[in-house]
Amino acid sequence: MIKTVTLVGAGNLATQLGKSLTENGIEIVQVCSRTETSAKALADQLGCPYTIDLKKLKQADLVIVSVKDDVLERVLKQIDKRSRVVHTAGSVPMEILAGYFKNHGVFYPLQTFSKQREVDFSNIPICLEASSVEFLQELKQLANRLSQNVSLVNSEERESLHLAAVFTCNFVNHFYHIGDGLLGEKGLDFSLLKPLIQETALKVMSLKPIDAQTGPAVRYDETIIDKHLELLSYKPELRKIYSFISRSIYNSKK
Repeated sequence: MIKTVTLVGAGNLATQLGKSLTENGIEIVQVCSRTETSAKALADQLGCPYTIDLKKLKQADLVIVSVKDDVLERVLKQIDKRSRVVHTAGSVPMEILAGYFKNHGVFYPLQTFSKQREVDFSNIPICLEASSVEFLQELKQLANRLSQNVSLVNSEERESLHLAAVFTCNFVNHFYHIGDGLLGEKGLDFSLLKPLIQETALKVMSLKPIDAQTGPAVRYDETIIDKHLELLSYKPELRKIYSFISRSIYNSKK
């Protein structure tokens, strides 16, 4: 059974995961991060020591590595090869760990995380993959302490899941940012859109997204679409986005 964890990384995911682990009785024995500022900030919240030296990681039942994908392998090379290690990346295959650690796997919480916003882990999907049945069982026991939604997802499936998440979260949030900017130019507040955002999200809880789609692009109402494109005449990049997305929505209904 996993009772102690060392966290490598102190970003958004590591922060919220560390808090949830602590709240559910798992001891965080140490936080390791690239900078002393970030390592100390998270360690202070979790009530544990910190280091910026991967060679000085304290022993724990599990090392959770939550760092940027492009530095992951560089980090793995510096961790004691006797450690049991998981990464939390959506699009990085488990096999990247195989050359370094006998017991390895993936512990991937599917959610958007920010340091400043608390999250309830109980309904967050946690996707697992492991190098052995025995290690997988331990990861499942750990995940079940945090969430009621635990799934076995292999590397290929997780890659597609992460891609889908980018479309449904990151891209959608960018559109919120665009909408906020358009309203701000007219002195209007983003809060005017919040009931619409809420209802749009709630609809796909009971309808398939394609059945929930509304707006001028579904019927390809050229009068409204052309008017919107005219309003965007001073923003050529947004015109391209608007035209491309409108055509994509229309084609999806065929």
